[in-house]
Amino acid sequence: MRLLCNTLGIVWASPYTLLGLVIGAVGLCTGGRSRRRGRTIEFYGGAVKWLLHRLPHGQFTLALTLGHTILGQTDASLDIARDHELVHVRQFERWGPFMGPAYLLASLYLWLTGRRPYRDNPFERQAYDETGDD
Repeated sequence: MRLLCNTLGIVWASPYTLLGLVIGAVGLCTGGRSRRRGRTIEFYGGAVKWLLHRLPHGQFTLALTLGHTILGQTDASLDIARDHELVHVRQFERWGPFMGPAYLLASLYLWLTGRRPYRDNPFERQAYDETGDD
């Protein structure tokens, strides 16, 4: 039963995983690196780092999760952010294709109500709470 649930979670999150793999492949073609960690594939450096720097507050973004891919600025940033990002992997397994819209709508609602769109986002709160960061 557990194998079935794991497989379904991987399939359910696969649209985002595929996007992460495409971004990671571009990163590899531009000097980036990759490695497999458990159920995830991590990419760092090259165009992945360039892309992360272009996000809002990107210079402070250590990593970003898309399905079962984790995109990081550097090898060290992945080591620092891994536990936090693994919470997001589990969220992608739960929410599947609805994860992106749910995350963005939560951030939009928070921004419109004068709160912090990233730090107050329930997906981020869960990741910070589960990893003891804050």
